[in-house]
Amino acid sequence: MRAVIFANGRFEDAHQARDLLRAGDLIIAVDGGTRHAWEAGVDPQLVIGDLDSLAPEERKRLDASGAEINRFSTRKDRTDLELALLHAVANGADEILVLAALGGRLDQTVANLLLLTLPELADCDVRIVHRAQTAFVIRREALIEGQPGDTVSLIPLAGDAAGVTTEGLEWTLEDETLAFGPARGVSNVLRVRQGSVCVRQGLLLCVVTHALDAKEAEGQ
Repeated sequence: MRAVIFANGRFEDAHQARDLLRAGDLIIAVDGGTRHAWEAGVDPQLVIGDLDSLAPEERKRLDASGAEINRFSTRKDRTDLELALLHAVANGADEILVLAALGGRLDQTVANLLLLTLPELADCDVRIVHRAQTAFVIRREALIEGQPGDTVSLIPLAGDAAGVTTEGLEWTLEDETLAFGPARGVSNVLRVRQGSVCVRQGLLLCVVTHALDAKEAEGQ
């Protein structure tokens, strides 16, 4: 089962969101992300958060739609997006697509990316998509799919990443270590439609920037 989570960050391409949605998706909105879901043409089945970002008339629209609402206090230890991710996994999602998770506050953007490392998500394919960019965490191995010329960045999280081996990228790594801190793994280039990355120890944040999409976005 796939869950699509509309977070409350920047939402710049409703058309892209509509193209990504599939029949049978569990649509979850994170507080103000409810407006993004509506802009994409869907009613969320579940809204999670403290609801401090929704106006009274928007809450009435939610009630009328029959959406389930999981409301939490503003004084909590987890962010609304974290609660949404954990809910999706607990309810059987093995694939999660997160939209509108980036932009705006820098601390929220960094925190949202780091949520990909949650142990509870280890067996779930979780990806953050923002325009031409897709971000996900590599724990062991992953396929890198795209077009030749796409930018692929590999950034160690939680310390050094050891035993990194890549195939299909311009600058090849062969059982090497990417140290935590230095930017050595940034801006590699995909040379085939499907490359791969393996890591023996540690975590890698992989960010793929699709070249064609990036050029189209610049032209808008």
